Amino acid sequence: MRCIIARFAFDLTKSDVQASMKGIKPEPITGESVIISRRHYPVKQVGEVITRQDRRDFSAAEVTRALHNLGFTCRSAAPDAPPAALGPLRTASSLLGLGHLPGH
Repeated sequence: MRCIIARFAFDLTKSDVQASMKGIKPEPITGESVIISRRHYPVKQVGEVITRQDRRDFSAAEVTRALHNLGFTCRSAAPDAPPAALGPLRTASSLLGLGHLPGH
């Protein structure tokens, strides 16, 4: 499949991407990620390997779109603390836009 990443065209297949990532240790995930052969990789790491370009030359969205179109499972960045972790009163306060509780 022809994919455009960083203004360059790449003819990629799912098996090509899997072969390129074989033996490469996943870096810690801080943003978008993709599952390749049961391993979770940062999208930017995969983009760097398959394009042989510097990560600053392309966006995570470009690589995510290409990998998704090839049939890989992609995940967006993990949200910060879930609202339930704040407690019901603080969650309600933040939803109402109060920011903080009076007297706290």
